[in-house]
Amino acid sequence: MLIIGCDYHPAFQQIAFVDTATGDCGERRLEHREEAEKFYGELAARGIKVRVGMEASGQARWFERLLAELNFELWIGDATVIHAKRVRKQKTDRQDAQLILGLLLEDRFPQIWVPNWENRDLRQLLWHRHRMVQARTRIMNQLQAVAINEGLRCKKRLWGESGREQLEAFRLAPWASRRREDLLKLLDGLNPTIAELTQAVEQEVEKYPAAQRLRTHPGVGPLTALAFVLIIGRADRFQYGKQIASYLGLVPLEDSSGNRRRLGHITKQGNALLRFLLVEAAQVTARSLPEWRSQYLHLTMRRGRKIAKVAMARKLAVRLYWMMRKEWDFGKLTKFGSQGRKLCSHTVVTKGSTR
Repeated sequence: MLIIGCDYHPAFQQIAFVDTATGDCGERRLEHREEAEKFYGELAARGIKVRVGMEASGQARWFERLLAELNFELWIGDATVIHAKRVRKQKTDRQDAQLILGLLLEDRFPQIWVPNWENRDLRQLLWHRHRMVQARTRIMNQLQAVAINEGLRCKKRLWGESGREQLEAFRLAPWASRRREDLLKLLDGLNPTIAELTQAVEQEVEKYPAAQRLRTHPGVGPLTALAFVLIIGRADRFQYGKQIASYLGLVPLEDSSGNRRRLGHITKQGNALLRFLLVEAAQVTARSLPEWRSQYLHLTMRRGRKIAKVAMARKLAVRLYWMMRKEWDFGKLTKFGSQGRKLCSHTVVTKGSTR
């Protein structure tokens, strides 16, 4: 087998390789994409088994697809852990490739879970809808500013039929009128697109029983449920709820030593989209369930509104994790509660994960 340590860059990749059968080793710099495709294509033509190790990267989709088509193994590693294993103070592309190769040969490579292609494509649907909604929000805020400048303050009623007529009836200067007209056209074009994407999300939810069970929780809609299932993947990857909170970046930064304990803002190391959706869904849950509303108000008075929102989002994430892991709907969750979780073997129950 040919084992390759790859230091990937958008324009090129530096590789270090060794043949475990013959002991031959070497280094190369491959320009993207032609030279890299030629190199790996020749290895496939010669019938050589190949294992490639590289750090997690957001610009390597074509490379991952190439190795999958050639039936080569691709191991994606945790970039933070790989960086921590670097001993030398010097850092070059050659040394990075050699480090990855060494970790592969010594069986110390920090391989991470990678979702399949269908999962990744559905995530693009969620991100696309999220970005479209953000664009619509920015346009609506600009139109609200135009209305307020003309003395019309009707908030959500501006998007009704009468509010739209009043907005279009204002006599504005030429360029201000052009701006209003263009913004209204963009808004009219975004609304059908968002509606179509929302319908696509609801159709995809029907294909995932886990997402349908999560939707039974008050405040959790199809978008949040589908995003949670896609991003968490397999619930058995985590042993207890605190790991879910850490994975999603909902735990505070900590810099403690000795008797001193210092906590900061949340880490935000997880998926930004799911974290945003959980915060939004938790606020709806707090309005739907009396016990959640009571806890939310209590946290708001003690720590402030922002911290209370994040705390409730963390609680919701842990709840959804247990529903997904135990294959429960909201009815079973409220029936069994924390006592039902004790039935799960090899599970550590902490104060943060009992609900």
